[in-house]
Amino acid sequence: MAENDKILIESALAGDQSAYKQLMNRHKTAIFHIVFKIVRNKETAADLVQETFMKAFASLATYRAEYKFSTWLYRIGANCAIDYLRKQKIKTLSLDTPTVTSDGEFEIEVPDDSYNPERDLLERERRVSINDAIDTLPDKYRLVIVYRHKDNKSYEEIAEALNIPIGTVKARIFRARELLKKKLRPF
Repeated sequence: MAENDKILIESALAGDQSAYKQLMNRHKTAIFHIVFKIVRNKETAADLVQETFMKAFASLATYRAEYKFSTWLYRIGANCAIDYLRKQKIKTLSLDTPTVTSDGEFEIEVPDDSYNPERDLLERERRVSINDAIDTLPDKYRLVIVYRHKDNKSYEEIAEALNIPIGTVKARIFRARELLKKKLRPF
């Protein structure tokens, strides 16, 4: 898909309107999901998807081919959504000054639970356990899990990197996950 995107980008930069349309059709659903997760409103998300593509196509010449086009586009979509939220007028309460109501005046106290040593230790131990379990997998399973979950590679990219069919990649990932479930069940 990345190679197809590259060809479509070159065509779009040369003025081919159908290339713009194909790029938009290929990525609009994924952009919608990203934007919707941020703004949590379907109509607003649909508008922001349009804005994302307008911004992306306006600056398409600045896209650098060494990065995945989809990643570049997702970043623009996320930024559009974040900018939209920043522009919304949100009524806020000051934590420093007392709030006055008809019942009187009161101060808001917010507990600081940002640091929890026990939770941090448990999370660190869980990560170590998962990494240890991954390291004990046979090479063919360990490689696909690392590519898929640590390097965020697609099935196609994994198949290409390991020079195996996509079906084999899917089967190995499934088998690796089953092995990991068994190894991590006590945790």
